[in-house]
Amino acid sequence: MKAIQFHEAGGPEVLQYDEVPVPEIGPGEVLVRVHAAGINPPDWYLREGMKVMPAEMRPALEFPLVPGTDMSGVVQAVAPDVLGFAVGDEVFGMLRFPGFDGRTYAEYVAAPASDLAHKPAGIDHVQAAGAPMAVLTAWQYLVDLGHDVPSVFTGRVHQPVPITPGMTVLVNGAAGGVGHFAVQLAKWKGAHVIAVASGRHEQFLRKLGADEFIDYTRTRAADVVSGVDLVIDAVGGPDSSRFLTVLKRGGTMLPVFFAQYDPEETASLGITVSNIQVRSNGPQLAEIGRLFDEGKLQVGVDSTYPLPEAGSAHTRAAQGHIQGKIVLTVVS
Repeated sequence: MKAIQFHEAGGPEVLQYDEVPVPEIGPGEVLVRVHAAGINPPDWYLREGMKVMPAEMRPALEFPLVPGTDMSGVVQAVAPDVLGFAVGDEVFGMLRFPGFDGRTYAEYVAAPASDLAHKPAGIDHVQAAGAPMAVLTAWQYLVDLGHDVPSVFTGRVHQPVPITPGMTVLVNGAAGGVGHFAVQLAKWKGAHVIAVASGRHEQFLRKLGADEFIDYTRTRAADVVSGVDLVIDAVGGPDSSRFLTVLKRGGTMLPVFFAQYDPEETASLGITVSNIQVRSNGPQLAEIGRLFDEGKLQVGVDSTYPLPEAGSAHTRAAQGHIQGKIVLTVVS
């Protein structure tokens, strides 16, 4: 079969379209013919050699590596101990995350059945492949964590804040993968949603349910917003603390990407900061899949690239300002 792999860390140019063996399945696994694979930040972190992590924390990588965690496809074979899936089933999932062995940039993948759900009938393989990591991140932040593993960033177990009708939720980076799902889930729960993104994304986000829109290139949210119950910062980074002032006392800040906050400052403001590392969860995807079928969730697709052009897809990702997700097409 064909797969994308890299033999050394580096830029998008290290991604090669190679011939590799079809994987064998073990207990608890199914073989999936991949129709589409979603692209996520951990994919390019891995390709770059995990430079995003401090040197002393970086894992030892064994090359060659096939990147990717998200996929949608059709089951080709099922291990004898697997229940609930059969040959011919359409499935989607985020495989073996956190970890580096998802290997979804390929024509076939051996997938843990526990990481899979049946693909919603209301979306196609490209949309389904774009969903898992981003929608599970938003879900585990906002709805149901689904495990008791402490965050590697804080050492604490995250507790989702119940979103109730009338709450105000601000989503920064609202047009991206996690952001556009956070907007929809907060709206589904009855919140008043303020979306922060660049101006070209306004109509996209309003169609997804945003009640207010702030173009950050023209207006600082902190200048026009206050009294917010919950901020989901899908951008994070060193400037994330600028959103603390929009929160009311007792509010919650959820940085999706690692961001540092002064504990004395957050304590004085009465603000809780919490963080997660998203984890694979097939049953949660099955629950989320019902929302797709009911039309309560949509997947934004920024662009698609054929599998051999994975390098170009990573180049597009590096340009930023993505509207939804970038997806590799494997079966046309």
